[in-house]
Amino acid sequence: MTAKQVLDLYIAFFTENGHTQIPNASLVPDNDPTTLFTSSGMQPLVPYLLGEQHPAGKRLVDVQNCFRAQDIEEVGDNRHTTFFRMLGNWSLGDYFKKEQLPWFFVFLTKKLKLDPSKLYVTVFEGLPAGRQGADVPKDTESIEIWTKLFNSVGLDPKERIFEYGVTKNWWSRSGTPDKMPAGEPGGPDSEVFYDFETPHNPEFGETCHVNCDCGRYLEIGNSVFMQYKKAQDGTFELLPQQNVDFGGGLERLLAAAENQPDMFQTPLLFPIIKTLEETSGTYYKDHSRNMRIVTDHFIAAIFITAAGIKPANKEQGYILRRLIRRGLDHLYSLKDTKIEPILGAIVEQYKHTDPMLVEKYEEIKNVILEEEQRYANTRKEAKRFIEKKYKKTEGVTRVKGSHQGAATASISEMNERQDPEEIKKTGDELMGVTEISADDAFILYTTHGLSPTQIESLGYVFDKQSFAQKMEEHQKLSRTASAGKFKGGLADTQELTVKGHTATHLLQQALRDELGNHVFQTGSNITTERLRFDFSHPNKLTDEQLKKVEQRVREKIKEDLPVHFEMMPIKAAKETGAIGLFDEKYQENVKVYFIGGSGKDGDHIAYSKEFCGGPHVPHTGVIQSFTITKQEKLGTNQHRIYAVVQ
Repeated sequence: MTAKQVLDLYIAFFTENGHTQIPNASLVPDNDPTTLFTSSGMQPLVPYLLGEQHPAGKRLVDVQNCFRAQDIEEVGDNRHTTFFRMLGNWSLGDYFKKEQLPWFFVFLTKKLKLDPSKLYVTVFEGLPAGRQGADVPKDTESIEIWTKLFNSVGLDPKERIFEYGVTKNWWSRSGTPDKMPAGEPGGPDSEVFYDFETPHNPEFGETCHVNCDCGRYLEIGNSVFMQYKKAQDGTFELLPQQNVDFGGGLERLLAAAENQPDMFQTPLLFPIIKTLEETSGTYYKDHSRNMRIVTDHFIAAIFITAAGIKPANKEQGYILRRLIRRGLDHLYSLKDTKIEPILGAIVEQYKHTDPMLVEKYEEIKNVILEEEQRYANTRKEAKRFIEKKYKKTEGVTRVKGSHQGAATASISEMNERQDPEEIKKTGDELMGVTEISADDAFILYTTHGLSPTQIESLGYVFDKQSFAQKMEEHQKLSRTASAGKFKGGLADTQELTVKGHTATHLLQQALRDELGNHVFQTGSNITTERLRFDFSHPNKLTDEQLKKVEQRVREKIKEDLPVHFEMMPIKAAKETGAIGLFDEKYQENVKVYFIGGSGKDGDHIAYSKEFCGGPHVPHTGVIQSFTITKQEKLGTNQHRIYAVVQ
């Protein structure tokens, strides 16, 4: 079974059950000050889960591209990826548990034809008052529903239904109830696991269970019953409507359908692995971790680049740079492997579900190849910095004696990871392993962007404990600095934030008026204190250009233009001149916001036309004022503007 077949079966099943398919939201969130990427299917739908009426109705189904940066270090085993596609179905105050759980069971057993005896489920055990300030009862309704479902196929429910607490069967975007900010929605969930019947690995405990990390059981779907909202006093109150938020990883569902415990050996990912084997002359069984990391990281890098992000030293650009460089480290370990055939193999595998990758392939490839060259230059600059500094002091210090084994291992690792053309040269230059101070290692980290492993791959060793202390101090400062930035909260819809969001639409069009239609938004972050707008352009704006852009936005605010949205086919949206990513591959209709004009005539004469999920002010005069405070360069052809509104 192919990934597209799983996707099509899912969409068709829920469409037949009264759901409307909605667009795949951008991988880079448009108006969310809490996260760099869309990391779940529910993320773009938070306003509707809180009660706002969705233009497509109360029953929705979608396929959402997701990326989770926190999973980067987890990649390498048989089931973790950073990029994935989440199949989702939603009830916004319509159906609830008694419809959702049987539907998913039917989809798994009748549509994907999974053996029911391979399925196990978990439910929420409850959260008594006094624990984390909440009082949420045990989910007995889900237990009763699952009991009937397992009985219907002749299976003993007592052997298949398990209860867990908040760390396993409670879902909110912030995690457990104690970590949720006031106003955030959440609720108990019921997860379904597939049993591959692989032997238990005792490294993960004496006995195996459905939530064991040994790999025998794989979570393939999670029905979240979004019925609570965190109150200011830390307790939970019921939402105005009871919602269902289901998410099932497409890659994991495919693994279950194929009964393949290694996701990287499914029909979606294994052709990429085969390309790695063929181009490197090595085998997956001998280099599985390296090949999994290369495959995952460059899939993620391709999709992030396609979303308009370029490698940089901040935020989304930093994550992209990290993915590319970490992927290159593991690619270089596969001897003479080059990156271009791998990029081509990835696009080939995803072109049937993500055709925009084919359209943007040359652009994507060039971005990644340019970053590969920058990485090579960075490594050279880092070595030059160390060599110059240590020549001025006591010369090169070699690791000897008890450190000789570590030195040998580091040289071996260096030779595996480094570009083959540089290996001999680097080895000749170092003639061993150089011991440097933790301070200098930290400079290589902060200034040159090299991770500890990458520093070691250059042939340098250092006191890792001292380095870790410096890293901890650095992270504390970063968290303190970002606290104010993110204090706008989850899916903030306060008045100033909504004004700022509408102002970014005016700002983008004003930039295009002044600089040209090559300008496109590549990211934004909006809080009650300020808006931040990232865009593509070769050069820094002059003071005069900034002033003209600011004045143009103020003019449109003063004109008090009406703001409205319409749902329309993608083709019609493009014909109006609306701008946006337009990567909604699984839905014909999109939501377009128009500023200026009204009704169908306004579709063409409006000042600003953008694909967007909202929210916005009803007319621009509500904004009152707009002031650009500064601009900064993010990376190659990438710039950022900060502004405030009132």
